[in-house]
Amino acid sequence: MGDKGTSNHTDMTDFILIGFKVRPELHVLLFLLFLFVYAMILIGNVGMMAIIITDPRLNTPMYFFLGNLSFIDLFYSTVIAPKAMINFWSESKSISFAGCITQLFLFALFIVTEGFLLAAMAYDRFIAICNPLLYSVQMSTRLCTQLVAGSYFCGCITSVLQTSMTFTLSFCSSRAIDHFYCDTRPIQRLSCSDLFIYKMTSFLLSGIIILPTVIVIVVSYMYIVSTVLKIHSTEGRKKAFSTCSSHLGVVSVLYGAVCFMYLTPDSFPELSKVASLCYTLVTPMLNPLIYSLRNKDVKEALKKVLEKKNTVL
Repeated sequence: MGDKGTSNHTDMTDFILIGFKVRPELHVLLFLLFLFVYAMILIGNVGMMAIIITDPRLNTPMYFFLGNLSFIDLFYSTVIAPKAMINFWSESKSISFAGCITQLFLFALFIVTEGFLLAAMAYDRFIAICNPLLYSVQMSTRLCTQLVAGSYFCGCITSVLQTSMTFTLSFCSSRAIDHFYCDTRPIQRLSCSDLFIYKMTSFLLSGIIILPTVIVIVVSYMYIVSTVLKIHSTEGRKKAFSTCSSHLGVVSVLYGAVCFMYLTPDSFPELSKVASLCYTLVTPMLNPLIYSLRNKDVKEALKKVLEKKNTVL
């Protein structure tokens, strides 16, 4: 571990995920916390997908996107949470080299896809509020499918580039990743390579991902706000804003946590882990709650399911 030699990816067989630097007796508490949050993610997102699939009233573009959002949240939290929970009880806390590559690839795939999907959802709300008469024509099934497929395609391309760049670095003898999952920043700290080109490329790639999605979201909401302010009735304004508030809440939580993590200096790794926890587990847990509590259609569909269940019992 103290050796300053280097090794390439062919020499390294595994990494060690240090996780949270807390006293051993707190590992049980952290395990229970992770277990509770992950259980809520499973219940919330599987429940949301089930409601959207089974209720014909929710067969609209908005809920098509929301179903895909729940699917993404479910899977990228599943990439992180089970391994983190296992490591609370593991002495070695190791993850294989292939496992680390897979974890980084899948997480990058789903998190980038979610960013593009949120931009597509903002565009959907823009059309619904600013051009309601043309909504069913413009937001066709074909376009919605293309937007979702395009989101996954962008996520896949980005993930391939990010993962390949990260694991072609030369690593020092240390295998200890100061994080609870395999992420680019803690992995690059193990590298003995010159990181200037890597960091510039990563920064450029991040800009290509973040700027278009943020621009689409901001411009869409500028038009939405402008249109809503022209509505004379208070009830009409309230209804228009209520359809956007859930989406805006999800966007704020995700982008706020991501920005906080990547703006946190390397000298505060524990703070970075807390920020990572927000968007890897807390955000996927909150998204179904935000949409179910703020959305009248989802609440009515859930009420209908519960009434059916009570009737059967």
